[in-house]
Amino acid sequence: MSPKHPTHLRAHTYHGLAPGPRLLVTGAVHGNETCGTRAITQLLEEIDGGALAIERGTVTFVPVTNPLAYSLKQRMGERNLNRNMAPSAIPQDFEDRIANVLCPLLDAHDVLLDLHSFHTGGAPFVMIGPQNNHGALEPFSHAAEEMQLALHTGPHRIVEGWLETYARGVKRRTATAEAGGGRAQSLVTDPNYGVGTTEYMRSRGGYGVTLECGQHEDPQAVLVARYAILQTLGLLGLIAQPAAPVPMEREILRLVDVMDREHAGDSFTREWRSFDAVKAGEAIGMRHGGEAVTAPADGFVVFPNPRGEVGQEWFYFAQRRQ
Repeated sequence: MSPKHPTHLRAHTYHGLAPGPRLLVTGAVHGNETCGTRAITQLLEEIDGGALAIERGTVTFVPVTNPLAYSLKQRMGERNLNRNMAPSAIPQDFEDRIANVLCPLLDAHDVLLDLHSFHTGGAPFVMIGPQNNHGALEPFSHAAEEMQLALHTGPHRIVEGWLETYARGVKRRTATAEAGGGRAQSLVTDPNYGVGTTEYMRSRGGYGVTLECGQHEDPQAVLVARYAILQTLGLLGLIAQPAAPVPMEREILRLVDVMDREHAGDSFTREWRSFDAVKAGEAIGMRHGGEAVTAPADGFVVFPNPRGEVGQEWFYFAQRRQ
């Protein structure tokens, strides 16, 4: 391994002297998404200085979950840490090695708050998992607790349907994949490619949410992350201050499809922001060959990434939950 690669993962754990839930808070799973890192750093200083007291349960903070990507100031180190999240008996890259430390941390906790930000503008939102089910893709039994957590994090917009939508995209990739594509292609066409921190947490019997705190450089995103951490600590009873009431206004959207960038020449028709509304048939982007990529129905563009890598997500399409 290159000597420039970080050699450890730093975590900070506080044990209250009364029993309670076990919470894990992560920042910078993607190295250029640093609002969570900054909010965690602030709160660590307050806990260590006595301004904030952990009284019950356990909380572990990981301010920089992908230290290689963070040091490079980019989304990924050698690959996307928030995909194919699982321990590796024979790690192939830096993110495999991080996952071999991170997965046992997830196993040791009950609840996860994963703090992210996004490329283009837009309001914060929170992502949840499926309804309770016994299906093969993502069986789950903590939907009520997860929804309560999502509601308390602050944003009025809640998004569901990630893994099911991602599986649909992986199936499409697999159908068009060329033979001999190497490890990168084998990763993005793996049915488990959509499994990140929260999906892994659910698979181990816990629950968690992904909070998208705002645009990467927006200073307000740090405040969104900080509020969500304090709300989660209060909701779970780890601190004496209870969580504030949930906002009355809420909107629940469901991801229904994902489109990959197929060529470096693929481009958007305009500068989209997450949750910009589109009408059925409206052109969202243009393929390199001149074919329009249109909205399949009335809905919303989510996670538009004009600099997305070829063969990976370009944008998602969402609709209001019926």
